[in-house]
Amino acid sequence: MTGVRKEAMARTREALIDAGLQLAERTGLTGLSVNLIVAEAGVAKGTFFHHFGDRASYLLALHREFHERLENQVQAAIVGMPPGRDRLIAVANTYLDGCLRDRGVRALLLEARAEPAVTEEITRRNNASAELCRTDFAALKRPHPYESAQLWVGMVAEAALIEHQAGAALPALREAIAQFTG
Repeated sequence: MTGVRKEAMARTREALIDAGLQLAERTGLTGLSVNLIVAEAGVAKGTFFHHFGDRASYLLALHREFHERLENQVQAAIVGMPPGRDRLIAVANTYLDGCLRDRGVRALLLEARAEPAVTEEITRRNNASAELCRTDFAALKRPHPYESAQLWVGMVAEAALIEHQAGAALPALREAIAQFTG
């Protein structure tokens, strides 16, 4: 396969993912049909199945892409920061800002839990996020750093849903989150 063809396939795949993120905001995951996705992306239905095989694979890819984008933003925000309170707050604020900016947050944080294809991915991603934050809680001398990190991950995800519903960053909510770090 030539480089040009690979690039075209990658752009098409990205267009399908972006279409799903846009539609997820309006329709939720339950209303996200292949027909709507291909219409939004401007591609043929067969193109969808060439890239994803079925709707369940697509939902998994959509969830992964959404969170990988957020993860890249978080990693860029904390590069070079030592573990601890400031890094945890930077993680939370970057994640929350990304959730406000990106589309489909409610569908991808809340509704995705009911999708069997995505449930295992959510558990894996939450565990990886908790593992990342474990060193921060260890630096804060918490007696159960991994468990504290698991709770932190859940709390920040819930805050993202609250801010999404409000349609804006909520400074008091973010300050309350920061207070949990000591």
